[in-house]
Amino acid sequence: MSTTSDTTRRVALVTGGSGGIGRAIAERLAADGYAVGVHYAGHQDKADALVADVTARGGHALAVGGDVADETAMQAAFDHVEQRFGGIDVVVNTAGVMILGPVASYDLADFDRIVRTNVRGTFVVSQLAASRVRHGGAIVNFSTSVTRTQFPGYGPYVATKAAVEGLTLILARELRGKDITVNTVAPGPTATPLFLDGKDEVTVANLAKAAPLERLGEPQDVADTVSFLAGPGRWVNGQILFVNGGLA
Repeated sequence: MSTTSDTTRRVALVTGGSGGIGRAIAERLAADGYAVGVHYAGHQDKADALVADVTARGGHALAVGGDVADETAMQAAFDHVEQRFGGIDVVVNTAGVMILGPVASYDLADFDRIVRTNVRGTFVVSQLAASRVRHGGAIVNFSTSVTRTQFPGYGPYVATKAAVEGLTLILARELRGKDITVNTVAPGPTATPLFLDGKDEVTVANLAKAAPLERLGEPQDVADTVSFLAGPGRWVNGQILFVNGGLA
């Protein structure tokens, strides 16, 4: 892999890029010709494997680690990507945690954890992106379609994602004049290990049939939407895009 910087190639940083939806997005953006910073929190081996795969295909990638809620760690991650590739054009913030449970009995330690990652982490990354992304770039945050479907047991998680949506809408307006779009993607049920874990076959089948297209989403479905927002979708700004096959 080249260690020289390149100030002409478009560059993306994908948080949570080592697995699931984040991995699919990193792969898609690399296929689109982006140099990709693959961020990880606890799975450096997966991030390194993805970087090796992208490089083997002739692309350019770099693994960067850190807690998204730690502003010092994330500043270092942004620095590493900029130093390697010459700048950053797109930031996709998929990093998040999901701990489900009813509001009445929810463990407050778990609530503090999801708020730290999903809300503070998104804020830290968005704040850095607002000052680092180059002219003509894009910031893409992540929510969930459960803000619409309102499934019981998702209350604390949805509360954090509603905060992300609100932050996104205001940041898009605060970046007036900089030609930087800011949007949120809100996937529906998507066939990732995080979604499938702990669900029996009947539950998964019922969720698959809930959307008019009668299937679960695939990570690539979400990656296609992010590719559009990162590239040609320049007139889409300050929006929440529900990527769920018509679920709600």
